[in-house]
Amino acid sequence: MFNEENHKCELLKEQDRFLPIANVSRMMKNSLPPPGKVAKETKECMQECVSEFISFVTSEAGEKCILEKRKTINGEDIIHSLATLGFENYVEPLQKFLVQYRQKKALSNQVQPKEDDSSDSSQNLPKPGELPKSLIPGHWD
Repeated sequence: MFNEENHKCELLKEQDRFLPIANVSRMMKNSLPPPGKVAKETKECMQECVSEFISFVTSEAGEKCILEKRKTINGEDIIHSLATLGFENYVEPLQKFLVQYRQKKALSNQVQPKEDDSSDSSQNLPKPGELPKSLIPGHWD
């Protein structure tokens, strides 16, 4: 019984480190042309890889914050970490996305736009939790 409980506890701790499988699955499915499907094992593998990648980048950003005697990781720290770790191809699109995101956030903090206002250029921004299309290689529109 004790061994079984340890195993369950170990699995729970491992799952706590990973992004929710539903989120990973949704992002993968949104990147495929219809009626694309993804095998369960593929989703689980991607879940582990993405979670490890996030930990890797965040750890690098955290070290930068420690050196600069700051406690909060920001977008620039993540972008700097990506460049430092050899992911330079993501730097420019993420810098553009961060600028657009902050502009949209500033606008929404000032005045809530009317629902019928179609002149809002920030409508092309992804919703929270979505990847910008420019970051998805071979994205099908």
